[in-house]
Amino acid sequence: MKNKKLIGIIAGVVIVFIIGVIIFYNVGISSVSSKDEDVIVTVEQGSTSSSILDALDEAGLVKNKLCGQIFLKLNRYDHLQANTYILNKNMSLSDIFSLIENPDIDHIVLSKLTIKEGTTIPEVAKEFAQILNISDDEVIKQWEDQAYLKSLIDEYWFIDDSILNSEILYPLEGYLYPETYYITEKEPDLKSMTKLALDMMDEQLSVYRRDIEKLGWTPHQFLTFASIVERESLYDEDRPIIAGVFMNRLNQDMLLQSDITVNYAWQRTGVDVSVAHTQIDSRYNTYKYTGLPVGPISTISKVTLESCIHYKHHDYLYFFAKEDGTVIYSRTYKEHKQVVKENKWY
Repeated sequence: MKNKKLIGIIAGVVIVFIIGVIIFYNVGISSVSSKDEDVIVTVEQGSTSSSILDALDEAGLVKNKLCGQIFLKLNRYDHLQANTYILNKNMSLSDIFSLIENPDIDHIVLSKLTIKEGTTIPEVAKEFAQILNISDDEVIKQWEDQAYLKSLIDEYWFIDDSILNSEILYPLEGYLYPETYYITEKEPDLKSMTKLALDMMDEQLSVYRRDIEKLGWTPHQFLTFASIVERESLYDEDRPIIAGVFMNRLNQDMLLQSDITVNYAWQRTGVDVSVAHTQIDSRYNTYKYTGLPVGPISTISKVTLESCIHYKHHDYLYFFAKEDGTVIYSRTYKEHKQVVKENKWY
């Protein structure tokens, strides 16, 4: 009787253990998250299932690597395909390996669009044109089409009639979020690619929607301000301080006198600005017109958006960037002139 009881206890323990192992295993090969979050993973030619598991683990797509190794022992994959895949954190290991063995075109990266921080519409247009195999001018022409722009105003909360101002050089300047976008379409079109960048700006800017309202600005004004800070700053730590300088000048009705806005008006690059350059009659010329320019002057990074929302409060009104990018701040014009005299390098 005692032996039967002991056997029953042991059997129960074994069953509980087996059930526990099964639960542990199933959880270990399940998705790492229930959230929809894309992850890019490249499977190189000749990759083994084990090396792919390593790549997935490094990309944060494996909940438990031991369970993953057991999974591969229990499941055979002989035709894993080399590609760059758009996977997701809500996919299980079974989903991922099935996809890699039988690729779905919607999950394969066919081309890559990179929009860099601090670049202008003509520069961004080149990236779009290269993928679409059309001219830069064709891209810009579409981005200037009034009917298209009005449709964007209807679609996005942060785009308003400001972009239709005839004095703006490029209506979508500052609105295309700088990021690397992975294209899965065999024949992408300009509107669908533009939507990727606008949707990402929507996502990034929505976080600060109330903060922008508290500043008393429209999104267009905020993006205009942020784009100046983007182009004037080389190092991240300077961005909130430089934003504070420009905010102080705006609050005192001073001219912003930003050289890069003058250069934008001329559609030129470089850091040197002559007195003659500052005479251009353009609403981008912050040496001639008080307040913000008529529109943004470049793409804007997340760190700059954050720096402009949480700008530093101080009493600086001037700054000068040395050749190595370090910035010297001044409270008075007299101090600033001396700094320029001692450090000017261009």
